[in-house]
Amino acid sequence: MKKPNAKERILETAGELFFQRGYSEVGINEIIEKAGTAKASFYQHYPSKEFLCEAWLQAMHDRSETFRAELLKSEGTPAEKLACYFDQLESYMENSQFRGCPYSNTSAVSDEQCCGIIEQIRVHKETIRAFFRALTSLHFPEPDQAAEMGDRIFVLYSGATGEAQNLKAMWPVHSARNAALEIFKN
Repeated sequence: MKKPNAKERILETAGELFFQRGYSEVGINEIIEKAGTAKASFYQHYPSKEFLCEAWLQAMHDRSETFRAELLKSEGTPAEKLACYFDQLESYMENSQFRGCPYSNTSAVSDEQCCGIIEQIRVHKETIRAFFRALTSLHFPEPDQAAEMGDRIFVLYSGATGEAQNLKAMWPVHSARNAALEIFKN
């Protein structure tokens, strides 16, 4: 198997460290050392730690967008697709040991001077909201009602993610899933 190039190693290493400890707790020198690359190589690919964080967030966003697009196109009712999305959240929370949303975690330690990072977070959150609106539009023919129901599910999902992380418990995900599914019973 081919060893990842320096740019990929840096991004992969940074992603693991940012996810485990948080963006603000990881330094460039540690990333360089653990990625097994030279400092010059780091700066050739990523002019700053902020730029590297943006690349990490973008890579995760792209994977998430692919999953959401495939889920919207898949067979099944909107309620089944929604249940699948919440099931994915449950699996993610278990596998990550309740680390929570990397975007929310990064947002908590980023100020407005990190405009690229803040923009990445905003775009990611808005695309999740748009996904829920698209999903509810498959059930509710009236656009305003579909948008409102999608926004409600987005808030349930976001709250469940944060509280599952805070409490290190899965009940917020289960409760939010059930509440979200109730929306499709109307």
